[in-house]
Amino acid sequence: MATATGYARTDTIKRIEALRRTKMAQTAEKQAVLGAMDHDDWALVLPPEETRLVIKARGSSGIVNTDVVLKGYQPEVNHPSGGFFGAAAVGRSYRKLLAMHPVYVDPDSSLAGAYMFNFASYRNPHWNPDFDSGHLKEVQERYQLVTGIGGMQHFCQDFSIGLELGWKGLLEKTRRFAQRNGGGEFYEGLEQVILGMQDWIRRTAEEAARMAEAEPDPGKREALEQTARSNARLVDDPPGTFRDACQWMLWYLMAARMYNGSGALGRLDLLLLPYYERDVAAGRLDDEEAVFHIACMLLRDTSYIQLGGIDEAGADDTNHVSFLVLEAADRLRIPANIGVAVGERVDPALLHRAVGMMLANRNGVPKFLGIDQTARGFARNGHPLGLGYQRIYSGCHWSTIPGREYGLNDILKVNLAVVLDVALREMLERDPAPDMERLWTRFGEHLRRAVDTLALGLDFHMKHMARVFPELVLDLLCTGPLEKGRDATEGSLEFYYVGIDGAALGTVADSLAALEQRVAVEGRYTWEQVLGFLDSDWAGPGGEKARLMMRNSPRYGGGGSIADRWAQRVSRLFTDTVKEKPTPDGFHMLPGLFSWALVFDMGRRLGATPNGRHAGEPISQGANPHPGFRADAAATALAEAVALVQPGYGNTAPLQLDLDPGLAGDADAALIVESLVRTHFAMGGTQINMNVLDAAKVLEASRDPRKHPDLVVRVTGFSAYFASLSPELRRFVVDRIVKESA
Repeated sequence: MATATGYARTDTIKRIEALRRTKMAQTAEKQAVLGAMDHDDWALVLPPEETRLVIKARGSSGIVNTDVVLKGYQPEVNHPSGGFFGAAAVGRSYRKLLAMHPVYVDPDSSLAGAYMFNFASYRNPHWNPDFDSGHLKEVQERYQLVTGIGGMQHFCQDFSIGLELGWKGLLEKTRRFAQRNGGGEFYEGLEQVILGMQDWIRRTAEEAARMAEAEPDPGKREALEQTARSNARLVDDPPGTFRDACQWMLWYLMAARMYNGSGALGRLDLLLLPYYERDVAAGRLDDEEAVFHIACMLLRDTSYIQLGGIDEAGADDTNHVSFLVLEAADRLRIPANIGVAVGERVDPALLHRAVGMMLANRNGVPKFLGIDQTARGFARNGHPLGLGYQRIYSGCHWSTIPGREYGLNDILKVNLAVVLDVALREMLERDPAPDMERLWTRFGEHLRRAVDTLALGLDFHMKHMARVFPELVLDLLCTGPLEKGRDATEGSLEFYYVGIDGAALGTVADSLAALEQRVAVEGRYTWEQVLGFLDSDWAGPGGEKARLMMRNSPRYGGGGSIADRWAQRVSRLFTDTVKEKPTPDGFHMLPGLFSWALVFDMGRRLGATPNGRHAGEPISQGANPHPGFRADAAATALAEAVALVQPGYGNTAPLQLDLDPGLAGDADAALIVESLVRTHFAMGGTQINMNVLDAAKVLEASRDPRKHPDLVVRVTGFSAYFASLSPELRRFVVDRIVKESA
């Protein structure tokens, strides 16, 4: 039966299924053309074959991906290196790309638009060679640091600014402050972005109108006409309806994603709530239509979204739209980066609904956020607790205050296992009587040098980034950049808390435990023998026996083991080192434990380690123990171990939890999982990335991904189609989920 707004449940189910089929077909095409995609399942749609070129591109993380570029397009080169740098050249180049960008209208969707290119692919060179950080290179390479220099986005805009003003209002605001502040390249770049977006939206509205005229089916024609009218309004006007708000945010999300990969959205439920309430009161919207519009929005960008939470006054602000977003994700069953807030005052029904989805769909959606812990942690930096609750989940493992805080989160990383290797070798070279405490002292000294070098690199980035590749799209919806005439990287925001992540905690904890147990306590091997085994990668006489002996030492995650104590000690040292002082230029850093998908890249450059790991093998993931840490792989032991190593200053150390699907058949399954989630957070945990997957199905998909093209997994902080991942990352997921030993 149709609702008052003309959306029948059976009709929306069919339309969403049609959109899902289109999504799968587009994903299959990307897999064939681009190959492996070891990142979020971006909703990029390949442009028509005659308009595209396929290239290899290396991102700031070091991972190489295949990308597509537009035939005939060239950015505005303004440097002898062949690069384009600075706000004006970047803005003009982006507007040119938008002007050439093909339009996209899916008649099954209520929202128009799709992005087809990554503007950052044209950054060649990635960094302006006039700004030389060579003075840091030796130390950066010694510790194999992921420096963050040239990193982009990883903070969150404030959508309320754009929803209030619309594109024309943003243009007027830009021009007003440009006149007040004397103009300049920064304002020119911002204006170019806005004008480019208005043209893209206008052309799309015109295409929808043309499609409507040619559509013989009355129902589809009316739907296309509505799409055309909505987008024609949004060229200038701020959104007036729920549908308009979804469409406006989608345009901005596509602009931000295409500009520099930004995927932060924020509190979608709060942003949509006033539009929902007004439209429902006016009789022009019901839940079925709202779910459909949200589904169309989620389909076109896998943005990072928080549902539920606590307002600044300490009250639960979870609302009906929170559940509508979950309903839309439930029906879509595609990769999504939705985080559900869990807290002492958050509506428990939200967690219950989310767990039910997880058990039913088995696709890693949603994830769970310990907002009490992250808010209290952020308050330890000297802020009111209410400000901590305003920080919103916006990326793989991080939160930020929308429009007011710059974080460059999930970019800067130190491989703790490399630091340990440097410390061990220096100790054996210089100390006549090596022991665990001397090793620990040297580990601390080298860790401090690594963190200090990251801090210097951060200052270098902040000093020059605005003249390299400013945050023009995000600047538009922040408080400060337009008003002050400075990019977000130039100190124009209110807060600066940059995330610094430690990686390989499990590798280091197990290595220290093995050295203590087999060398210091039992005396089975000398320090020099261990170094010999590491240098030979456990080859030669006695090497494999020694490797197994070291590997079978107490493991992190075993429960009260010496490795657990080492893990906690390493985490505290890392936290204290990061929090010891701000950067020389005064930027604050927040410690976290997270490796993203760099476990292979970091492991590939690392030699053998004392925990029995071979040279080149992956490091442990984030705060998790190595796979095979216990024979029973107990989820409760894993949850406890990760809860006890939290840095505790507002950044996170996520728990990656992979559950047996047999649990889904248990009548009390939801209660069991809810209890596990709440217990982990009560113990201090900050975030849970969860999979409920059939090991046999995952193994089969690993052998032949084509057998399960719709299998979705939560890789780390992001979710993706299993078939889209590289063989390396698929193996990483398999080893973790199947609980095979490393």
